[in-house]
Amino acid sequence: MEGGSCKSDGKEGGNELSEITLRPLDLSDIDHFMVWAADDKVSRFCSWETYTSKEAGIDMMKNKIIPHPWFRAICLDNRPIGSISVTPKTGVDECRGEIGYALGFKYWGRGIATQAVKMVANTIFSEFPQLERLEGFVDVENVGSQRVLQKAGFQREGALRKYFRSKGKTRDMVMFSLLSTDPQPQA
Repeated sequence: MEGGSCKSDGKEGGNELSEITLRPLDLSDIDHFMVWAADDKVSRFCSWETYTSKEAGIDMMKNKIIPHPWFRAICLDNRPIGSISVTPKTGVDECRGEIGYALGFKYWGRGIATQAVKMVANTIFSEFPQLERLEGFVDVENVGSQRVLQKAGFQREGALRKYFRSKGKTRDMVMFSLLSTDPQPQA
């Protein structure tokens, strides 16, 4: 979503992975969006606050999600259950993009977030040829999300102390990266 990354707990399992698709999120998806965006468990490690009204969710969709350069719904049977985004940097940093994702709590622990990240990793470098590096920043306490990125082929680069301010606290973050020259994960 906006700034920083938010992730699921990242456990593997389940047989739904072949049914996972990514597609643009639009206003008709607002009720599905609110399921995870209004859940404190989902937003705990996110830069955004938990959404408390449908109007706030619609505003977010209109002003941030729809105009975003690469924001997709993570869908199960074409029904949004989460989101994933890549924010390409500009100017001298145009070789980098930041990945972020959120997944509805009831879908944690099924490998869905890992599958979605792999799907993005397999296509993003061809969609944005200027990208040479995809970065993920994960709160040090979000161990499940660290597993998601590692299982998707990202390399842990290290901890960034007092790197990100979220919800009134300065947080330590772990940086992960996937380079365009790295072996691409099998989705």
